[in-house]
Amino acid sequence: MIHLASRFDQLRLAFMLLTRLPMGRLSDPVPPLQAVGWAYPVVGLLCGFVLWGFWFACAALGLPSVMSAILSLMGIALLTGALHFDALADCADGLGGGRDRDHRLDIMRDSRLGSYGALALVLIVALWLAAGSALASQPPFWALLAIGAGSRFAMLVLQIVLPAARKDGLGHMAGRPGALQAVFGGLICAFPLIFLAVPFWVILIPILGVTGLVYWRAKVLLGGQTGDILGAAQILSETAALCAVWGFVHSGV
Repeated sequence: MIHLASRFDQLRLAFMLLTRLPMGRLSDPVPPLQAVGWAYPVVGLLCGFVLWGFWFACAALGLPSVMSAILSLMGIALLTGALHFDALADCADGLGGGRDRDHRLDIMRDSRLGSYGALALVLIVALWLAAGSALASQPPFWALLAIGAGSRFAMLVLQIVLPAARKDGLGHMAGRPGALQAVFGGLICAFPLIFLAVPFWVILIPILGVTGLVYWRAKVLLGGQTGDILGAAQILSETAALCAVWGFVHSGV
């Protein structure tokens, strides 16, 4: 019973970290951030369901697909506090404009938006809306759940394989979760894959590819991960997977 209560608190903490949903106050002892990574895909399942709900409701109301995509992006931004978009902008500014490791980390901590960050946001939002506009009229339920869970599983993977780049901050506080969390989180991600109407590799390949690319750049340029790196990996892999599903459906294969 105590074990189940601890797991539930970990789940609540994951929702506190990744969404703006009210989760109440956690009683002592509060779970360590290192223990909540397995629940990231659960948060992703909910985000995928919310996205599907937006598209389904807009389609039922007969709204244009472009409007559906814009409204759903607004809804997801409100649900998550636009955390991952903010992280992407910080990463683009830091990794694109920094002279060295310390300078890159300083830029990423700066709240001001630079040209690299602005361009990254414009491009990712444009791709996200393009894919959303194409899929909104017939929203793929299980694919959206799989993308939501898989893109947040990418965050857990990067936490495990990369050390914290700083000696403070969210990336340091979260630590390096154990491999067992990856197994548990992976099983959660596998559930929606069973019911996909598209081949599972259409979603897995872009998520794995983007995660590998983020890992490489973070390791080379920062020597580890930060909270911004994790957030950027989520929105980049989500957008890549949405575009891949869009491309597969559009190809008529």
